Amino acid sequence: MSVDGAESGTVGSLLRRGSGALVDAGSESPRLDAELLMAAALGVDRTTVMAHPEARPGTAQLAAYDAAIVRRAAGEPVAYIRGIKEFHGVALSVDRRALIPRPETELLVDLAETEVRAALSASPRPAGTPPFLIWDVGTGSGAIAIALALDLRRRGYGAAISLLATDVSPDALALAVENAVGHGVADVIRFAPGDLLETAERPAAVDLIVANLPYIPSAVVPTLPVAASFEPTMALDGGADGLDLVRRLLSDLDGVVAPNGGALLEIGADQSDAVLAAAAAALPDWRSSVHLDLADRPRVLQLQRAA
Repeated sequence: MSVDGAESGTVGSLLRRGSGALVDAGSESPRLDAELLMAAALGVDRTTVMAHPEARPGTAQLAAYDAAIVRRAAGEPVAYIRGIKEFHGVALSVDRRALIPRPETELLVDLAETEVRAALSASPRPAGTPPFLIWDVGTGSGAIAIALALDLRRRGYGAAISLLATDVSPDALALAVENAVGHGVADVIRFAPGDLLETAERPAAVDLIVANLPYIPSAVVPTLPVAASFEPTMALDGGADGLDLVRRLLSDLDGVVAPNGGALLEIGADQSDAVLAAAAAALPDWRSSVHLDLADRPRVLQLQRAA
């Protein structure tokens, strides 16, 4: 199916017709979607597409673009069509095996980096002390662990850290491994199957746990935009109030987090009071707080264990 019924046309005209088709299909960002899909079809970046509206795609490129527009009009996320998603400056491979990384999760990465750098800069780790251990629980595509590994290595902390990444989904874990290998950080991230903190690779003491667990209430999942229906339901559904997995994780933190260690958990924008209450009940001796995202909405629960 061709957007305009022709075999050729300029990039500008194809973008107009493609975005028009996406408007009719109910896309929330039709022009941006069309530009990204055109860039993917041409093998260039979006800036190049925007700078050369007079260019004429070849027959194969036009066919690829048309097919992508049809898939997007059917609701499939742009990230799955392109096979790539940018996250915290990292281009990750994505497909239906795992949730597409969201921009709001970048706050969790920023907070984790701050915690690691503060801990390692405060005082040198004694000789023979294991590296600072970060555990990414429910790693999905590996986005959080890989972004942390790359950024901390770039800042000179590579030899002082190690990461463990686990997921209950073998398919998601395989995708995470592929991404880690592609970005050259498979040597500092150990991947293992695991249901939250239940894993054969469970360490004795973890310095920092990071997790973006499913937190959408079950009744809300069917009402999400159609694009979400292409993602794994188990990566979205958090139970009746969205906090089933979060509560399970909280109940087990005492047995795995080292003294002075902590945890960072992504939450829904309306879950601040509920997660703080759950944290107080499960971990009465821990300090807890909630960080706001760029839109001033609650986004990350931070927990700190006393020495």
